[in-house]
Amino acid sequence: MRGFSPGRGTKILLALLGAIVVFVLLFDWDWLRGPMNRAITEKTQRRFDSSHLDVKLGWNPVIQLDDVYFANAGWADATGDKPMARIGRLEFSVSLRDLWDGKVFVPRVALDRAELNFEKAKDERRNWVLTEPSQASEPSRLRISSLSVTQGQLKYVDRAIPLELGIDVDTFDPAAAAKADDAKAQPLSSGTAGNARYTTRYRFAGTYHDAKFSGQAQTGDVLSFQESNIPFPIQGRLVAGTTRLDVEGTVADAASISGIDVRLNIAGSTLANLYPFLLLPLPASPPYRLSGHLKLEGNRYAMQDIQGRIGKTDVAGEAAYVQREPRPLLTTKLHSKLLYLPDLGPLVGLTTKETKDARPLTQAETQTRAQAQAKEKQTSGGRALPTGTVQGERLLPSGKFEGGRFKAIDAEAELRVDHIDAPDFIALQNLRVGLNLTDAVLKLQPFDVDLADGEVRSTMLLNAQQPTLRAEVDITARRLKLARLVPPSPRLAPSSGAMGARAKLSASGNSIADLAAKADGQVQAALSQGQVSNLLDAVSGLNGGKILTLLMGGDKPIPINCGAVSFNVKDGQGKSDVFVIDTADTRIEGDGTFDLDRERFDLTIAPKPKKAGILSLRTPVRVYGSLRSPDYALDKAGLALRGGGAVALALVNPLAALLPLIETGPGQDTDCQQLLAAAGPAAKAAAPSTRAKP
Repeated sequence: MRGFSPGRGTKILLALLGAIVVFVLLFDWDWLRGPMNRAITEKTQRRFDSSHLDVKLGWNPVIQLDDVYFANAGWADATGDKPMARIGRLEFSVSLRDLWDGKVFVPRVALDRAELNFEKAKDERRNWVLTEPSQASEPSRLRISSLSVTQGQLKYVDRAIPLELGIDVDTFDPAAAAKADDAKAQPLSSGTAGNARYTTRYRFAGTYHDAKFSGQAQTGDVLSFQESNIPFPIQGRLVAGTTRLDVEGTVADAASISGIDVRLNIAGSTLANLYPFLLLPLPASPPYRLSGHLKLEGNRYAMQDIQGRIGKTDVAGEAAYVQREPRPLLTTKLHSKLLYLPDLGPLVGLTTKETKDARPLTQAETQTRAQAQAKEKQTSGGRALPTGTVQGERLLPSGKFEGGRFKAIDAEAELRVDHIDAPDFIALQNLRVGLNLTDAVLKLQPFDVDLADGEVRSTMLLNAQQPTLRAEVDITARRLKLARLVPPSPRLAPSSGAMGARAKLSASGNSIADLAAKADGQVQAALSQGQVSNLLDAVSGLNGGKILTLLMGGDKPIPINCGAVSFNVKDGQGKSDVFVIDTADTRIEGDGTFDLDRERFDLTIAPKPKKAGILSLRTPVRVYGSLRSPDYALDKAGLALRGGGAVALALVNPLAALLPLIETGPGQDTDCQQLLAAAGPAAKAAAPSTRAKP
């Protein structure tokens, strides 16, 4: 081209670029504020306004807005007439690269003097989704990587959970906060108030499943918010009724947590208070305190280094919670050196709400263990007592198991206990429990414990797939030593030998009391060769002559040949078909029934001496009453007959008065092989072990 030179073209290009740069630098972005406000208002059908707009260009342009106002969604009612957002200054950056891919990625958001009101409806609509109302329930394309707040308030309502949460945010100078805490001598957490990592304070309060909570937390200047996997420091405390939770460590992504690495300390008056938060059917336990190290990796929450106490029981171990479909999985491995048995009493048969009522207990209803227990009993379905049963005599728990809770989660658990403190009970030790809950079917195997130098081995199955639960129980007691079952006494010769027992029952019902009242199966016990106190044998038969001889000459053991007891159970009613204990001097025969619905029993025990004796008032003994308050009575007719005969003959001849008190010894030896065969598996459980013990 004539008159054109490369040097001149370069100058023109540079001048043009310079003009563009000057235009951009001097451009008043407020010229676009009005059209932007109108465009957002039209697109969302909600009023949007701002007083100032500024933009700093770059690959991630920074946009600054002042006095932002964004109206609430028309359907939102939990937040009242307040706008969804009112912000003094809003500053955020946008990734141009992600916009090209149809995504809205915001690397950073900074808020000052912010008021936010977020709400999520039961149908998943969210008032913060910036799209047409017809698309308000669709997944949002907006992702925010980090968030910082200088001062602000947030109200969040989720009607589906339900959850209501209010948060006040402000920043502070760590050095000034440390001085203030030193002056008060009550730091939030020792050694953290003056930590330079913490510059933002959050005070919060709300309700979750009708349970009130409050607390405060401290973090750094900036929080990772969504899908960044960048941890930020956090330290805080949550209080819900009598429950207190302290946490310190790091968390990644506040909006949708992607990582957790914190130390937890939790304490309270009863574990029942945790149900509204964890939705786990925890019992009305005694006061507890637990600590551990919580980590989240992927969809797995791991609680390591668990240490603490529940009442007088120490607890240590680990646990994990995995979010998965169709049900989450909870796994635990726990160990206790000393378990105090009354602490575990509430684990059996107590509930926290009626089966027909889906409402969980509130904190007000479970502030203390006593309140939790009273409320559990009140909401246990009101099982009617059978005729003739007194409320105070009930022993079996009647609280309802809630089948729906078994369907909400799968679980695998192991519990190992070295020693068990069971007041007024025979020493127990080495408890081993394995639990598996899969698709509403709960299996306890093993459920084993060492008792009286023997062992009790159990398998329990609870099927909650139907409205009425189905249970199967198989308990075998092997080689329980008589010496440990009979309390020692200096006046009694020591006992020896071993006893075995077997109970195999099945039933349907929604509480332990209901299951027992409808149980079908068999209960058996057997006694192998051993020895028992001769004095005890004499007292059982009211043999006065033998008692006097032993008291003057000293007690000695006599052999036990065998013994067997067997009850057939139908609809909770048990009837004996075998009841014999055979010693060298006496054959004891029994007969009777028990009623698990009324929790009563009635047994008659008749001693049959094998040798002649004098001063004998041997007569049947009736043992009866409730499981909680047993009683006994002698055969008054037999005693009166012998006593009356002795008095009548004494009038003729004093020596003749001894004639009715002479026992001729009609008892016969027992065919032990045949007797033990009738006891079936119980007899095998009583036989000496051929397995060498370590």
